[in-house]
Amino acid sequence: MTPPWVARIALPAALVLLAALALASLAIGDLRLGPARIWAGLLHQDELASTVLWQIRLPRLVVAMLVGSALAASGLVMQAYFRNSLASPGLLGVSSGGAAGAVVVIGAGWTSYSLMVLPAAAILGALIATGAVLILARHGASTERLLLAGVALNALLGAVTSYVLSNFTLTYERNAQILFWLMGGLEDRTWEHVLMALPIVLASVVLWPLGRPMDLLSLGAQEAQSLGVDVRRLRRWMLALATVLTALATAVAGTVGFVGLIVPHLFRLLIGPEHRRLVPLSLVGGAAFVLACDLLGRSAGGLRLGIVTSLVGGPFFLWLLRRQA
Repeated sequence: MTPPWVARIALPAALVLLAALALASLAIGDLRLGPARIWAGLLHQDELASTVLWQIRLPRLVVAMLVGSALAASGLVMQAYFRNSLASPGLLGVSSGGAAGAVVVIGAGWTSYSLMVLPAAAILGALIATGAVLILARHGASTERLLLAGVALNALLGAVTSYVLSNFTLTYERNAQILFWLMGGLEDRTWEHVLMALPIVLASVVLWPLGRPMDLLSLGAQEAQSLGVDVRRLRRWMLALATVLTALATAVAGTVGFVGLIVPHLFRLLIGPEHRRLVPLSLVGGAAFVLACDLLGRSAGGLRLGIVTSLVGGPFFLWLLRRQA
């Protein structure tokens, strides 16, 4: 049993870790910056440091934090919705649905019309994938059924993206964009991408108060209903938030796997199943986890974020399967 003090210090400790990783993200790169020079750059007192920070590192930092928070929170919500600790956006095909929607509009050249075409297409793709998961798992959300649904969806959506890549991309630029979305990454992120991801903040604010109703839902639908929870409405909100969070994260960073599985599960092991604590912890912890993976990738010579999270998440997923078995 986890000592009570661990749950009390978990969020402050996660915030301190996030702040340290954010500082490291601003400092580390081809041009190393110390704390004094970072401060001078942020205040536009050092021209070179200011350009590096405001044009390159700060947008990448903000996008990384938003993407991490979105994927971790989405994973937590899906695990609560399906009452299954192995549910996550990547494993169930929701991330692939968002990526497929993004790839289709990139291949068709529609992204040149408006900044919002890409996130709208990602949300639509993620919604379709979520609906397919619900249909495939309608007779029960057992681990085996969910995983098989995810395998089938990921294969189908992978075929869609491969078809678009091989038939509808006539320019190098579009091919590069699609490959970026398939691999996941934070390279060349700008303030436009930050603007695209900003609705993640609103979705997180809406999600925060749902912690207690999700705790009651974990007791069972009938029990939650008897305690005053509108279960049908709560589930609609949970599904919508999980889908939007995943789609927006995919729209700005591509397919980044395992964040929604690792972060909520680690915190659940650390502090227990109480969603009132898990929601803010997942938001902060997801941001810290993606920042840490991004720093690892940069230290390894520019390894893509999606590759790093998969290298970390693959063994973790196998360990979870073994543990549940």
